[in-house]
Amino acid sequence: MASPQLSVVLATYNEVDNLARCLESVRSLADEVIVVDGSSTDHTRAIARQFEAKVFKVKNLPMFHTNKQLALNYATGDWVLQLDADEVVDQELKQSITQILKGYSLSKQGVSLKAINAFYLKRKNFFLGHWLTKGGQYPDPVIRLFRRGFGSFPQVSVHEQIHTIGSVATLPGHLLHYTAPTFSRYLTNSNRYTSLTAHQLADHHITLNLFSLINYCCLKPVTTFLSIYFRHKGFVDGLPGFIFALFSGLHWLVAYLKYWELTLNQKS
Repeated sequence: MASPQLSVVLATYNEVDNLARCLESVRSLADEVIVVDGSSTDHTRAIARQFEAKVFKVKNLPMFHTNKQLALNYATGDWVLQLDADEVVDQELKQSITQILKGYSLSKQGVSLKAINAFYLKRKNFFLGHWLTKGGQYPDPVIRLFRRGFGSFPQVSVHEQIHTIGSVATLPGHLLHYTAPTFSRYLTNSNRYTSLTAHQLADHHITLNLFSLINYCCLKPVTTFLSIYFRHKGFVDGLPGFIFALFSGLHWLVAYLKYWELTLNQKS
């Protein structure tokens, strides 16, 4: 039996609302689907098995990229497509990936496939009922398709890219990212991300004093908001663009307060 050509890998936790849509979009592409599930309390694993995925139940670690790396480790295909459960491969991207699997060169970019080990995929982010077009959120390129053994997660930062070996090109098409269709979903994600940032501040031993207070509660929130909303023209996306810029800035304030709380708890 020939080895799989494309492994689609995911790390999940309580993704019953998203997973079927994601896996349906790659049903015709994937030779194998790997799902590393962080002990979901809903029917995530059952949905994965409906798509004949190889499911591995593990702990739901705070640094969720660790489970993403574990999913990569289980892959056996020549190529690996790493997805999040709230992402969908659109038709154009599906055709592009099919061409790569068939060994076609990227003629429009003048690049030989033999020289490429990984690909950026352009991502559209769906936020509060609106596809963001500005604010640094489009095309939002992410490395997700790569030759097995040539990509890995550093498992350090919340929004880190996959580290790859060799040349990287960009594929036509999009990943449709349903990151925050509702405000409650956004707050759930934000709570997780700010907690991770708080632990990173602890790892870097940030001193709790007046200077760090001003930096993380005033300077960083304001400069982040101004950069997203004005420099990157987030205002073009209307109210969703404003909310995204505002809460992206507030991320630093909330993370700092969580770090302060962590420090108090350790001393008590």
